[in-house]
Amino acid sequence: MSSSPESRSAIDGRREQRLGPVVRRREQVVPGTADQRLLDTRGPSDWVHGDPWRVLRIQSEFVEGFGALAELGPAVSVFGSARTPPGSPEYEAGVRIGRGLAEAGFAVVTGGGPGAMEAANKGAAEHGGVSVGLGIELPFEQGLNEYVNIGVNFRYFFVRKTMFVKYAQGFLVLPGGMGTMDELFEALTLVQTQKVTRFPIVLVGRDYWQGLADWLRHTMIAGGKASEKDLDLFHVTDDEDEAIALVTKP
Repeated sequence: MSSSPESRSAIDGRREQRLGPVVRRREQVVPGTADQRLLDTRGPSDWVHGDPWRVLRIQSEFVEGFGALAELGPAVSVFGSARTPPGSPEYEAGVRIGRGLAEAGFAVVTGGGPGAMEAANKGAAEHGGVSVGLGIELPFEQGLNEYVNIGVNFRYFFVRKTMFVKYAQGFLVLPGGMGTMDELFEALTLVQTQKVTRFPIVLVGRDYWQGLADWLRHTMIAGGKASEKDLDLFHVTDDEDEAIALVTKP
């Protein structure tokens, strides 16, 4: 009679351990079982920082975000610098844009922080609109600004960026820094690769953005790294009413 796989492993010195769908062999075998580690309250807590646990944490962030925003209705994501000073022309432009979106029946979605984000949330909230803030866990920035009336805080940038795109009809981008650029080019890439369709992207502030548009044309496109038609993926304007109209039209 032939021996079982387990006994053959024992005979030739190999060990095999099955942890759900995962198989570990030889030196990769770990002591104990999942149940044992779960029920052993005296054990180490390092497991909460492991990759399998992070997957569940990531999943929970998607669930919380989807749950909070699923019934949001039409919305536009507004981006801009957290360093924009209150009372500055850029801040006041953000307030007017938030107000205009609210008057058009659109929720305003921002990163929930200070500066341009606060301005757009303020304009929406003070004019009866839905003002959403999607915060991120960072070591150097404040929590959600006072004008947010629906707020969700995230640990992971990629989960947060999914929410910005999934629940928005388009992007309005005020002058901003690295984070704003990251969100802008993420959206441009999604539209260029047709991962999203009918997604207007409007850059507000010609003096700030025209240099970037010129670089794309004269360096990136001229060098064959993008196509001339990619310039149609976004629109640059100083006209706030035009910006609002472009992102809210059916």
